Amino acid sequence: MARVIFYEKPGCINNTKQKELLRAAGHELAERSILTHPWTAEELVAFFGALPVREWFNRAAPRVKSGEVVPEQMEPDSAIAAMLEEPLLIKRPLMQSGERRMVGFDQDAVHAWIGLWREEAPRDRVDLQHCPRTGTGENCTEPSI
Repeated sequence: MARVIFYEKPGCINNTKQKELLRAAGHELAERSILTHPWTAEELVAFFGALPVREWFNRAAPRVKSGEVVPEQMEPDSAIAAMLEEPLLIKRPLMQSGERRMVGFDQDAVHAWIGLWREEAPRDRVDLQHCPRTGTGENCTEPSI
């Protein structure tokens, strides 16, 4: 199985469930805080690849929800600068295994990348992209309980 560097918001309910799925599939995780990691522009850009800028953002971040930050109107350089200043803006999780990186947790994409289920096993999918506390956005911004 794969060794995955998993950048998360500590205490996030969905990140916890995502890690459980990865471990159940036999993957080894190296957990990192997306909020305290010393990001560089080059490092973040490597995760986003060809994704449109609007898909780089945590839609539940307070500045996105308030309309102060509008991902659809941002250029790549200004988006990266905003994320370096405020990592809560970064869509999570960010995952890396070897040289390959991924943003978010689309279960089918994770399965195609490193495997998530045994082929013969039923796939019990739950929504791991939206915060279960608020029902909106890709990620929860509320503190853990």
